[in-house]
Amino acid sequence: MLEKRTCDLAIIGGGLAGGLIALALRRQRPELELLLIESGETFGGNHIWSYFSTDVAPEHRWLTAPLVTHGWSGHEVRFPGHNRTLPDIYYSIESDRFDQVIREQLPERMRVTGVEVASATPTAIALKGHGRIRAGGVIDCRGPADTQALDCGWQKFVGQLVELEQPHGLTHPIIMDATVEQKDGYRFVYCLPFTPTSMFVEDTYYSDKPDLDRRRIAQRIGEYVDAQGWTISRTLREETGVLPVVHGGNLADYWKAGGERTAKAGARAALFHPMTSYSLPDAVRTAMAIAELDDFSGDALHHFSRKLAGEHWRDGGFYRLLGKMLFLGAQPKERYRLFERFYRLSPELITRFYAGQSTAADKIRILSGKPPIPISRALRAILGK
Repeated sequence: MLEKRTCDLAIIGGGLAGGLIALALRRQRPELELLLIESGETFGGNHIWSYFSTDVAPEHRWLTAPLVTHGWSGHEVRFPGHNRTLPDIYYSIESDRFDQVIREQLPERMRVTGVEVASATPTAIALKGHGRIRAGGVIDCRGPADTQALDCGWQKFVGQLVELEQPHGLTHPIIMDATVEQKDGYRFVYCLPFTPTSMFVEDTYYSDKPDLDRRRIAQRIGEYVDAQGWTISRTLREETGVLPVVHGGNLADYWKAGGERTAKAGARAALFHPMTSYSLPDAVRTAMAIAELDDFSGDALHHFSRKLAGEHWRDGGFYRLLGKMLFLGAQPKERYRLFERFYRLSPELITRFYAGQSTAADKIRILSGKPPIPISRALRAILGK
């Protein structure tokens, strides 16, 4: 019975961040009595997460390997000025598989679904209609807190997994097809060829506003598929998302908005790539770092996660600078030019960028040369004017 439960560590939120922490601890620290609490009926929700092989350190790849459902050698980008195929290995994880692995690796007593958390402290959780859980420590991974403390643009999307009447002919993903009409900021279409006749197609926008017109964007997906000469026989699933692209703000205020003294991970700790909203590399690194701790008390976990978030915020300054240039310096219909120029750079620089591990030389190279937006607007964006 949940009303009388105690555990060593309770993890709130069974999405990517919380699920990876639970999986890492289950293998590395099997003596811990864990409890993973998810408000939905399945772990991972309704998502597809994708990443480059270089996003995950070789010594950490055991954590993601059982989750992968698809992989490709190489991927393509398309812009009005150039097309390019890059050699990096690219993987996708589907939430159905994520849920399956968690249920296989965590005993039934360690996982709870369909239960909402009313409130949390560093050592206790109040459940809606199910009493209270006492824990040695608590980690909150429930997704973003109140983003009013952050200066954000938004990456928003609708994605559909579709079955086609005939083979599509793609051998690797199209990560960005920005040859489409530019609307509502920087727009591109993302294609993952899962089987010869099934394709995940996502219409994505780097927009100033978080509002999402699902019906209109779904219609544009159909128009894109038609333009490629493909015919949809049925739509298998659909997902949507509105993710913050952070280019400024106050981390301390954001942290307080999610519960000042409670440990956090994932988006609730702002542990995602500021420019891309890309979360898997940080989720893996966070899970592995937590699995190496000796003290899982509420205070120790809070101190550790707050320090981790602070270091990540500091290291993300360059990416927030680029976000200012994108959202404050570039006119919406010109934003694709920044990405078009970026994708002319070396493949190694691009993969380090996505992993959030750009070197000093990378940063100089990204900012050097003729800027794709007027210098006066870029400077005003950098200065916050």
